[in-house]
Amino acid sequence: MQFRFTLHRTDGSARRGTFHTPHGAVDTPAFMPVGTQAAVKALTIDQVRSTGAQMILGNTYHLALRPGEQVIRDMGGLHRFMGWDGPILTDSGGFQLYSLAQNTKVTEQEATFRSHIDGSLLALSPERAIAIQEALGSDVAMVLDHVIALPAADDVIRDACERTIRWAARCKAAATRSDQAQFAIIQGGLDPELRVWCTMQLAKLDFPGYAVGGLSVGESPDEMVRVLDVVCPAMPADKPRYLMGVGTPQDLLNAVRRGIDLFDCVMPTRNGRNALAFTDEGPLRLRNQVHQRDERPLEQSCPCLACRHSRAYLRHLFLADEMLGPILLTHHNLTYYQRLLADARQAIEQDRFVEYMEAKVLGWRNRTLTNGQSCKSPDQWSG
Repeated sequence: MQFRFTLHRTDGSARRGTFHTPHGAVDTPAFMPVGTQAAVKALTIDQVRSTGAQMILGNTYHLALRPGEQVIRDMGGLHRFMGWDGPILTDSGGFQLYSLAQNTKVTEQEATFRSHIDGSLLALSPERAIAIQEALGSDVAMVLDHVIALPAADDVIRDACERTIRWAARCKAAATRSDQAQFAIIQGGLDPELRVWCTMQLAKLDFPGYAVGGLSVGESPDEMVRVLDVVCPAMPADKPRYLMGVGTPQDLLNAVRRGIDLFDCVMPTRNGRNALAFTDEGPLRLRNQVHQRDERPLEQSCPCLACRHSRAYLRHLFLADEMLGPILLTHHNLTYYQRLLADARQAIEQDRFVEYMEAKVLGWRNRTLTNGQSCKSPDQWSG
């Protein structure tokens, strides 16, 4: 069996497992850096690997537009094309139904996008989404789902949820590669009953993995947690569980506590490019005057490239508009996320995850930042 999920230990609902793929094993819970266009922004593949990343993510919609899936197939597949020999997950393009909604038309048959690059049309049906991902050669292909913005009317949420289930069945029927696993995506907005119903319907189709989608689209962190509280217990226990597009360090630990295994988010890379560093003291905004003569690294124990330098030097790089600044802070933030979840895995193995999480949250909320502000809200994780 090329794909297998082994659950080694639980601590409450938190899970420590291993997801086995043709390109290697992933220790879970795990964070996947986002490489939308076959590149993790600001970093080389070797730098991505040095953060501790085990698996990365690409995007079907963007890669189909450029360079085109046939180009990538002819170049030996996505792994060879980008030089990454570990597991790769590709999103189906469903998120772009939300993010590019003003340029998208959705029917029962397919979604039609008007390219954000040149205005050309791209028709993406469930079958086409799988064909593209098979040409890319990713280890995990996400089914095409219908993502909508929240809040939305009940009938709109239900319609998108039901379409997601029908499209998932079409994706599974379209599969031809035995070396690529499909993950289904649970929708249903913030309606707990609809979310559980969707989970049960998708479980009947017996996918190798399941994802919680349709979050980080306008809801609050508390609303997201309430969704996970009802969805996670309904998800198959013997399959990997993936929370799509989430989120802050606190979001990740909240989700791990409820049984999520895999994550991706642009937050560490996007904030790194904008001079915000994640630390155990909460976010550090490197453009602030307080760092001008600060000789300390971002964190004493961090092995990343940025922490070989002072905060003063990192601040200088951003104020001087040097490209090295975003590179170093991106490397730090991704390293921080990997350390966060590596320590979470160890805490689960030692039956102390709740204590680990509480200590982290206490540090983020109560420690005074170098600029005199306290991190009391998840909103302060953004730059």
